[in-house]
Amino acid sequence: METLQKLTRRQLDALRTIGAQETPDRGVSLKLLASSLGMTPPSALGHITPLEDLGLVERHRGKSRLTQKGRTTLLEYQRHHRVAETLFGSLGLAPEETCAAAREIDLAISHRTVEEVCRAEKHPASCPHGEPIAPCGSAPAHRGG
Repeated sequence: METLQKLTRRQLDALRTIGAQETPDRGVSLKLLASSLGMTPPSALGHITPLEDLGLVERHRGKSRLTQKGRTTLLEYQRHHRVAETLFGSLGLAPEETCAAAREIDLAISHRTVEEVCRAEKHPASCPHGEPIAPCGSAPAHRGG
């Protein structure tokens, strides 16, 4: 099972929040993460601990930071999501509907399936919202644990 397929939506939200709020000098406090996710610190910790176990996040002195594997996993997620949006767009969904439809499957589909969809869609350069899609094979995949 690939790393993305092991994540819950809330764990992905926590990973994305840490990635967006960390700086080169500082990690993200549990209190800030919890506030950003609209939950209590103990609930946020319940989402961070599995991310740590997967090697996506590291905590030091109460601050969470992405590991290189965490950064790569976010790039892989972005590619999965945007390729799925493109597929749904080609099926006739309006751009505002493609994101919601993509969120229904983007964590469940494998890298191989994403590559096949990308090829079938003739390697789209951007999603329906105009965001760039990395070329096939550009995001290194983490297989297994």
